[in-house]
Amino acid sequence: MTYSEPVEITAFGCGRDEAAWFRELAPRFGAAPRITESAVSEDNVHMASGNRCVSVGHKTRITRETLRALSRVGVSYISTRSIGYDHIDVDCARRVGISVGNVCYSPDGVADYTVMMLLMAVRHAKSTVRRADVHDYRLHDVRGRELRDLTVGVVGTGRIGTAVTERLRAFGCRTVTYGSRAGASDAFGDEMSLDELLRTSDVVTLHTPLNAETHHLLDRERIQRLKPGAFVVNTGRGALIDTVALVAALEDGRLGGVALDVVEGEEGVFYADRRNAPIDSKPLLRLQEMPNAFISPHTAYYTDRALRDTVENSIVNCLEFESRNQHA
Repeated sequence: MTYSEPVEITAFGCGRDEAAWFRELAPRFGAAPRITESAVSEDNVHMASGNRCVSVGHKTRITRETLRALSRVGVSYISTRSIGYDHIDVDCARRVGISVGNVCYSPDGVADYTVMMLLMAVRHAKSTVRRADVHDYRLHDVRGRELRDLTVGVVGTGRIGTAVTERLRAFGCRTVTYGSRAGASDAFGDEMSLDELLRTSDVVTLHTPLNAETHHLLDRERIQRLKPGAFVVNTGRGALIDTVALVAALEDGRLGGVALDVVEGEEGVFYADRRNAPIDSKPLLRLQEMPNAFISPHTAYYTDRALRDTVENSIVNCLEFESRNQHA
């Protein structure tokens, strides 16, 4: 791809480290970024005026009004610096003449974090650390579980689910899968229906995209089908789980515990300092009170390598869009 002049890209919602990668990488690809820390909104779409391509983060939902405003200033392509794009109304974007592209990044960071959370859940790490922090060094009332004795159900075997399954082999546990690619069962474990996986697994870890079909994939009925004492891990998207039903299953003792890097309704809470501000999400507050519910703020993806990958691939997406339109 060669251009007589650098291709201008407006990059919205850039933290300091993302901005540094944009400034370093963009010139290598023949791009010139306009960078702002502010998430894209109706109030700042003028920053993209004259640019056909913008890059956005995943932390803030992009409203239909913002999409229409972007279209009015001439934007015809949005590259989101994330694998998921549930924060963008893709159908609305299409109607106003905007294409949406996502990026791939190394799955290893999320896979590593998933296994860490899984281990913390089955070893009751949250409760143990809380006790130690107040100098209560007695052994936990409930003993931990060893992975080699457990069956782990992996829901979704895309790049991240596959990387998780590969890591689990080293622990000697049995892995079963739902949503495997055709012919992949030998490599990734026994493939099952979702209901069979839920009945079979001691731990269920979610790695499927969020869409209309997977919203509340673990609803009240499916949560009830889990083995008594089972653990649930979610590093995918919060709305894969009916959080109210999950809280109820924890409160009645049906589940052994959960480890969630994503929580339904996290928007406006995660990625913000809420120490002195009220939080409206009662399920999130209840989960954080529980000794067997480990919560982290959507940080599994957040590694040096992944950050560079998302910026680089977002730039490449925009340049490829420009190239296609140049030759159209």
